[in-house]
Amino acid sequence: MNWRLRHWREAATLLLAAGTPARLPRSPLGPFDYEVLLLQRSSRSGFMPSAHVFPGGLVEPADFSADWLGLLPASPQCGLGLVRPAPAGSSRAPLFATERERLGSPLPGEVAFRICAIRETFEEAGILLLVPGRGPAADSGPASPLPAERLPPTELSEWRRRVQEDAGCFLQLCRHLGCVPNIWALHEWSNWLTPVDRAGAGGRRYDTAFYLCCLGERPPHASQDEQEVTDILWSSPPEAIERLKSQEIWFPPPQFYEFCRLCNFSSLCDLHKFSLDRALEGCERWMPVMLTASDGYIQLLPGDELYPEDPDYTGEKKIIMSTDKKVEDLMKEGSVFHRIVIKNINDLAVYVNIQAKYKHINPLTINSDCSNYNSKL
Repeated sequence: MNWRLRHWREAATLLLAAGTPARLPRSPLGPFDYEVLLLQRSSRSGFMPSAHVFPGGLVEPADFSADWLGLLPASPQCGLGLVRPAPAGSSRAPLFATERERLGSPLPGEVAFRICAIRETFEEAGILLLVPGRGPAADSGPASPLPAERLPPTELSEWRRRVQEDAGCFLQLCRHLGCVPNIWALHEWSNWLTPVDRAGAGGRRYDTAFYLCCLGERPPHASQDEQEVTDILWSSPPEAIERLKSQEIWFPPPQFYEFCRLCNFSSLCDLHKFSLDRALEGCERWMPVMLTASDGYIQLLPGDELYPEDPDYTGEKKIIMSTDKKVEDLMKEGSVFHRIVIKNINDLAVYVNIQAKYKHINPLTINSDCSNYNSKL
């Protein structure tokens, strides 16, 4: 664990996509043959109460335990060749670049963050992303959750309770089943840092690794834990945006951005191939910077013409960006965009016309009122 962090805590989350027969679409984008898992946070939560989010949570010391070396393949990178060396002039996000051995961990962050995402998905949704033995030799297409018959429901519930109380019990569960977390099925997707303005919510800020995992079969059975999670929803990306628009649900801006990005892929096979091919390139760390306008907000992202050259990552500078102009005027005056326009929690729009780095793909420009389904302005 990176105990040097003062202003945010490390976390991992999972975009879990599962195949499903294409149904009559609720959007102009046509049918999608997969859905993504969303979990509704408890209304009592101190961070994003009642929001629908991807499964995930804080990295625990147990995720970095040396005991994992007894289960995972015996190699310096635990059988993973997850990221190529950074090209000249670029660098890995600090979350991944930190040398964990100096912090006393024998596991690289590449492995521990994946273990965290898989563990949290089990804790919050009851889905076990495990594989028998010491893991696959190579990628074999979309993954599968552990078959339900491997663990009776009552025993599964008991293990889930134990892991929720003690993250170290997840390793014990893997030993019990003769399995390992399917870290090979998780592909690095993005890295979001909680904005400074969110620090008012109990001072909670997170440096979060986002992973993508494609399941080749129908959505597995998921169940809320009635503690952190109060509802389960499987939804295609455009349907999730439709639900946001109709105020059925709400989710934070990073989830909106990622759903808009997923809208580029109506096929689970295409999404899996894209994520597999580009994941070795790595990703940027993005910290949104809030610009307050007279009639709304704009979350600026790196590359936008208004994004500060020296962002206030820690909040110690007390920099506040605001203007008397309206959002519409700021959009008309600008030409280089990488931003999320926020009028309220159910009215968002993403605008991007810069080249995506690390062979990634830009989100479709989709207003939450679904008035614009274009990749360019």
